[in-house]
Amino acid sequence: MCSFATMDCADAAWINHGGDLTNRRYAAGEILLNPLTVRNLALRWSFFAGKDISATPAVANGVVYFPSWNGYLYAVNAFNGALIWRQNLSELTGQSGTGVVVNVTVSRSTPTVDGDLLIVGIYGPAIVIAVARSNGRLVWSTTLDPRPRVLITGSGTVYMGAYYVGVSSLEEGLPPEQCCTFRGSVVKLALRTGAMLWKTYMLPDNGGRRLVYVATGNLYTAPAEVLKCQEEQNNQTAKPSHPDQCLGPDTNYNSIVALDIDSGRIRWSRQLGGYDIFYFACLVPNNTDCPPGPNLDADFGEAPMLLTIRSNGTSRDVAVAVQKSGFAWALDRDNGDIVWLNLAGPGGKEGGGLWGAAADGRRVYTNIANSDRKSFALTPSNQTTTAGAWVALDANTGEIIWSTANPSNDTAQAPVMVANNVLFTGSVASNGPIYAIDTNTGNILWTYNTGATVYGGISASYGCIYLGNGYTVGLAKFHPTWTPGTSLYAFCIV
Repeated sequence: MCSFATMDCADAAWINHGGDLTNRRYAAGEILLNPLTVRNLALRWSFFAGKDISATPAVANGVVYFPSWNGYLYAVNAFNGALIWRQNLSELTGQSGTGVVVNVTVSRSTPTVDGDLLIVGIYGPAIVIAVARSNGRLVWSTTLDPRPRVLITGSGTVYMGAYYVGVSSLEEGLPPEQCCTFRGSVVKLALRTGAMLWKTYMLPDNGGRRLVYVATGNLYTAPAEVLKCQEEQNNQTAKPSHPDQCLGPDTNYNSIVALDIDSGRIRWSRQLGGYDIFYFACLVPNNTDCPPGPNLDADFGEAPMLLTIRSNGTSRDVAVAVQKSGFAWALDRDNGDIVWLNLAGPGGKEGGGLWGAAADGRRVYTNIANSDRKSFALTPSNQTTTAGAWVALDANTGEIIWSTANPSNDTAQAPVMVANNVLFTGSVASNGPIYAIDTNTGNILWTYNTGATVYGGISASYGCIYLGNGYTVGLAKFHPTWTPGTSLYAFCIV
């Protein structure tokens, strides 16, 4: 049994963005939070950082770890919010701010906890650092790509002495004459030293299972012969399950990919959602710099979850992810075959589903940001909304069980988290509401206004939930109602 007196209980830990190795954002060891007790959640403490906090906090052994957009990495006491240590990321890395997003060196990723180490990626250039959990002092630093627009966005995963993480970029924001040379990749680093063991690219060079499962983004540009092929295909490749016939087999965009854990070799790749070429010029209607479409930007903004389901009367191991197109996919983990797919809700250039779905064994839960404010019919009421929503699907079949509109009548970019039949999430509304939702019915059980936009995720441990607020960077410039935040919060059962 986990309690406040047994802070070392491993089941209470939330060790990375997805909570554990399966990335299900499921607090399996949490026993105090449930549909009856969440009404008794109350603010226990808040920690003032002075700037936005959008990463899901990691929690282990009574300590909460998180970065802020102020350029610091923090460790605070999980029970009273007292500062244990803080470290300046510019000083740890020797880097000054790139100015690509902000003018300080930052991380936007959930730190990954393993043993005495805390590992986190830098949001440009692409650097991974490991620090001592006890004091935050640097243990090692590895540069994966020195270019300022190449970044670590995702939270890495530790397995059997190695750290796995994806490398992304913001080259899509450059003018057409400068975009784009970047190729996304997955990297394996030695946990104790940071040495690079392998690096696998998701695109060809421009000039047991033992697998790692990742999901990838869209293309920035395409060669002339591909554009001509796409025109001849009459946009058939934009159909969700239609394979893209215009690009070679090594072009793993908008894909779920399985890589050999020892060599990094791609074992299988499933391209989902059809042809998709996009960069920031396509945000402006009728912009001649935008390549011929479709310009969906329907990439995967989250890593797959690893589930075991029942399919045709037998157990089946699947990888599940929800795309910015709004489609939820379950693929066979052995071969990438589609087990089920369903449109959970409207897609959009900012989602659709993104930043993290959740699963508890019975259901898959996702946000639907509905960034384009499309009309969205809810289940089972058939009422419509143009706001964002949260959706529950049967894990075995993908059938939609319920969908609940965001009560703040805003979009729903924040990831979801599940614990003991309660789904937790937040809203980007200016007053920063957070919600606890009954996973059986979709009814909202509890809400609290944090005072600033909630864009990031919530973690759970020790009968408490932990989250930060505020989001005024990146795409926030297109959303004047999104508000700045300053603090990390702990709400606990009283």
